[in-house]
Amino acid sequence: MADWEMAAAWTLEEAIANIEQTADPGKRYYAAWWFGKFRVQDERAVNALLAALKDETDRSPDGGYPLRRNAAKALGKLGNPAAVEHLIESLGSPDYYVRESAAQALETLGDARAIPALQKLLAGGVAAAVKAEGKPHLVQPYEAVIEALGTLGATTAIAHIEAFLEHEFPKIRYASLRALYQLTQKVHYAEQLMEALQGNQLQLRRSALLDLGAIGYVPAGQAIAKAYAENSIKLIALKGILESQLQRTAETLDDDSLHLMALMDSLL
Repeated sequence: MADWEMAAAWTLEEAIANIEQTADPGKRYYAAWWFGKFRVQDERAVNALLAALKDETDRSPDGGYPLRRNAAKALGKLGNPAAVEHLIESLGSPDYYVRESAAQALETLGDARAIPALQKLLAGGVAAAVKAEGKPHLVQPYEAVIEALGTLGATTAIAHIEAFLEHEFPKIRYASLRALYQLTQKVHYAEQLMEALQGNQLQLRRSALLDLGAIGYVPAGQAIAKAYAENSIKLIALKGILESQLQRTAETLDDDSLHLMALMDSLL
């Protein structure tokens, strides 16, 4: 049985004991995962995760902080506003993956207090967005940061994000298109994401699909259904658009909603 399968069978008391009292880094790591997986709404769990964000004992060979990464992810899933300031602080972590997880968690929490700190990570623009020395990633988690700024409605970041439309990495360009559509509602940004569905690389088509789902762009429905990608990914994208449309129509099933549902049915 895999470690995560054993962890999945824990009780709340066991998970709390494992993150607070054990010296086993694996158990602490999976306890943080457990809290997020099961969306645990318990003050003890939140406090344990906040403490884990400052953990110094669990270190990876490259100097990273695995427990901090999982704690940040879990705090985003719990939706507790008490985590916001702590996650903002984590955007200054020396660990790229902690910063990435914190940005994603802050996007999920939807608190505008995070905007200035997120925007700061775009400092230097495209010229500064280069590979970190000796690492497989860029100096900052630009994709996660830009997506978070778009979701948070950071109109003050529009000019900063526009610069990243020129970045050499397609996924960063797609994140920029996604955010700029959210921030401006200008159709040409969404249309460029639709064009990306015709790309040659499956991984990039998947990214464009999910970005279109995230922005709720209804005219993309037919193109999503016909895209060369797994039906499971296309269904996620269409579900995102349908949910956005239902929010706009106050849960009323209009013609667009029914069309989206028909497209989803065709993929099942």
